[in-house]
Amino acid sequence: QVQLVESGGGLVQAGGSLRLSCAASGGIFNIKAMAWYRQAPGKQRELVATIPRGGSTNYADSVKGRFTISRDYAKNTVTLQMNSLRPEDTAVYYCNADAYVGHPYWGQGTQVTVSS
Repeated sequence: QVQLVESGGGLVQAGGSLRLSCAASGGIFNIKAMAWYRQAPGKQRELVATIPRGGSTNYADSVKGRFTISRDYAKNTVTLQMNSLRPEDTAVYYCNADAYVGHPYWGQGTQVTVSS
């Protein structure tokens, strides 16, 4: 079992920055890749950024150049640095861990609200 705990959400004005963190514990050796997803009210959950173990990062077109995902293997954390935030970035952000064996794991989510 993998446990994921997010932190760092909040309220920010458009143009501002926030940094989300996700701490993984438990079966961390089973984690193949980590990612951030988000879900806005009335919309489907969407992929924001991924960082595979030993691979290159990928971003949704809507966040390219503004968001940066990084992973600290020693601390078992994944971070999403969000700059130049826009009101359309408002959503609940979820940390995700894709496992080598078994189902993917999800954090509880953290709210990000960007005011105009």
